[in-house]
Amino acid sequence: MKPIVIFVAGPTASGKTDLAVKLGKHFSSEVISADSMQIYKGMHIASAAPDAAEMQGVPHSMIEFLPYGAAFTVADYAEAARREIDRVISNGAVPVVAGGTGLYITALADNIKFLPVKTDFALRARLEREYDEIGGEKMLSRLYGIDASAAEKLQPGDRRRIVRAFEIYETSGVTKSMQNAASKAQPPYFTPVMIGLTFRDRQKLYERINRRVDIMMEKGLLEEARAAYAAKIKTGAAQAIGHKEFFGYFEGKQTLEETVETLKRSTRRYAKRQLTWFNNDSRVNRIYVDESEDVFADALKIIEEEEKKNA
Repeated sequence: MKPIVIFVAGPTASGKTDLAVKLGKHFSSEVISADSMQIYKGMHIASAAPDAAEMQGVPHSMIEFLPYGAAFTVADYAEAARREIDRVISNGAVPVVAGGTGLYITALADNIKFLPVKTDFALRARLEREYDEIGGEKMLSRLYGIDASAAEKLQPGDRRRIVRAFEIYETSGVTKSMQNAASKAQPPYFTPVMIGLTFRDRQKLYERINRRVDIMMEKGLLEEARAAYAAKIKTGAAQAIGHKEFFGYFEGKQTLEETVETLKRSTRRYAKRQLTWFNNDSRVNRIYVDESEDVFADALKIIEEEEKKNA
């Protein structure tokens, strides 16, 4: 029987960290992050990266290991995370992959082997300047003319991914969608057990998001964002939700109260996109957090049932 890998997915503020830690303790295992913000240093508060107390002694990997402005593609993530999965399995444990970045989770669960694409930093810089000059709406509109399938999955604010789609096309002559299709590989050597945390009443999730932002502010999010702004870095983590929303405040363009509301709104919209992503994956076993009496117990039942299916 193939070994299992547990995936805990879902939108921000849904309780993924808590469930992943409980599962890690139950299986005497480790948690592998699948969060595109938590990989960066300098975003501890904005990314809601777990601290030592929240980890409860459960080892975590793929967290806060990259410099703030470093480029890191989904292909980079998949390669590094697979090594962590292999290591945990070789130690006789059940890996717990937890996060809200759909691309990361899909890359692992589908065992996608990304085709190598040359990185052209000069081209990337030019495309980033072009994005900043004409805006995300026009750049995304142009991408529709080249790769409509990829463009449909993006929002105008997805600066890094829009630029990357153009970069792939201009360096290889192959669109991002064509690359993804060619990258599909053999099924993984493990069985993915997909658990998705969601809410029947979406307003309850949005209330949790609003509370989380308030708590982040109490923990020092403003100071963390100020340090990022002072560094004048526009790549890597600077494109993620959590810091960039404050830049207008630092430039005197809006009040702090307006900024916090903007952050809450951006996070709610991101959560909506996360829900859409995971709802489109038929393998995901949903747990409705707002209806569950014990999310951990429900997760264990799902895992047991999936193990029986694959026995």
